[in-house]
Amino acid sequence: MLNDFWETAPAAYKYTVFGGMGLTAIGIIIIIVGAMTTTPTLTFVGLPFIGVGLITHMTSMMLRGRAVRKALKEAEKRSA
Repeated sequence: MLNDFWETAPAAYKYTVFGGMGLTAIGIIIIIVGAMTTTPTLTFVGLPFIGVGLITHMTSMMLRGRAVRKALKEAEKRSA
C-alpha cells in the first residue's frame, strides 16, 4: 500500500516541513547571536521565527495526515 514515508508524501508536505525547519533554525541562530552579543532586542526578534516555524511544521503534519487518510481510503476501496 504505502511504500516509503517520504516517497508517498505530497509536495506541499515536503515544502512545509523544510520551511518550518528552516524558520525554526533561523530563529535559533538569531537568538544565539543575540545572546552572544548581549543584544536583548535581537534575542526577542528570533522568537517569532521559531513560533512561525513550529506552526508551519504542525501544518505539515496535518497535510501528511490528510494524505495518509486519503491513501488509506483509496486502498480500502480497491480491496473491497
